[in-house]
Amino acid sequence: MEKLTWNSFFIKEYKKKYFNDLLKKLKEEYSNFVCFPRKEDIFSSFKYCSLKKLKVVILGQDPYYNKNQADGLCFSVQNGTKIPPSLRNIFIEVNSCFNNKEIPSNGSLVHWAIQGILLLNSILTVREGFPKSHKEIGWEVFTNRIIHFISENKKNVVFLLWGKHAKMKKKFINQLNDHYVLETSHPSPFSAYHGFFGSKHFIKTNIFLYEKGKCPIKW
Repeated sequence: MEKLTWNSFFIKEYKKKYFNDLLKKLKEEYSNFVCFPRKEDIFSSFKYCSLKKLKVVILGQDPYYNKNQADGLCFSVQNGTKIPPSLRNIFIEVNSCFNNKEIPSNGSLVHWAIQGILLLNSILTVREGFPKSHKEIGWEVFTNRIIHFISENKKNVVFLLWGKHAKMKKKFINQLNDHYVLETSHPSPFSAYHGFFGSKHFIKTNIFLYEKGKCPIKW
């Protein structure tokens, strides 16, 4: 099981029509419009978090659609970029779980990814200024399949599903592999007070990992 890599998944997807159609559409979009993240960062979530180290999956929606924000990791932003409201609320909830933490001034979540967190958006790209502009071009199929692949080939993974779109992915998670699924509202200012604040997902995740003999996350 642990000999599998992300390449095991991607090699199969490259043979599928939906994925080749998706790549063709992305080539057109990136040639004719400004799109985010940069082409070389589209699959950064897989670059920073290997399948072998994977312990946690956090699902976002689609990337930030303004300049110098999206870096290929959900909720994360490039170094030196102002922290967006949803990410700030995530940091506030982390702080409520671990009282000795401070709100970071840097919004990059690479340090989470390298600890074994797959920071995956449901849609991996977006056109500048147009949220959800790359909806239904194939990304949803891709992320459904990667979640299914993870849940079938790993055990004891924590899935953090925040908001309606993330919760819809639950049906692709094989619960027989002892995964831990936590659901609550999205951390955006419009919904954070409807369950996200006070959910204690970060400390619950660490308790689960500790009980399974895995190193907790340094949030």
